[in-house]
Amino acid sequence: MNGTLIVGTLFVIGLVWLIAYAVGVYNMLVRLSNNIDKAWSNIDVMLKQRHDELPKLVEVCNSYMAHERETLEAVIKARNAYGTGRNINEKAQAENQIAGALGHLFAVAEQYPDLKANQQFLAIQQRISALENTIADRREFYNESVNVYNVAIGQIPAIWVAQQTGYTARPLLTVSVSDRTDPPLAFANRPRAAA
Repeated sequence: MNGTLIVGTLFVIGLVWLIAYAVGVYNMLVRLSNNIDKAWSNIDVMLKQRHDELPKLVEVCNSYMAHERETLEAVIKARNAYGTGRNINEKAQAENQIAGALGHLFAVAEQYPDLKANQQFLAIQQRISALENTIADRREFYNESVNVYNVAIGQIPAIWVAQQTGYTARPLLTVSVSDRTDPPLAFANRPRAAA
């Protein structure tokens, strides 16, 4: 009788420990998943601030850059693409377009000395540059959160809890291929170098 009681007690203790461990792993996955959502929300707040600055920037540039309509329209088009994004990947792609369009706009602005000297343009440019730095920091934090989560759901035994509860890997935010190449540089007093 004592042997059966001991085996039964050990079985119950083992079962309780296994359930407690599974609950602990599940709670960890919930926490990590919510950290990712929080990180994206923080990025989204900064992107909203940047989006609010874009119409002001285009308005200031409009009067100076009459021949650069295509550049200004690219900024607005990219901003609108963000609003129609249905998930993080689509929004991230739209953000890459905005960053590229802004980079091109600021590069083109170099050709307009009156615009470069405009105090309102300089203030908006500085504000957007500061927001870009903050967004980059937050994207890094987001990717770190995704990495920690993806590693957690890929390890044994957490993978079994993740599979049973529907937790799947999340994608990292990446940079578009066009943003990885250096733009050609042209100096005012020298012709553009051949590639």
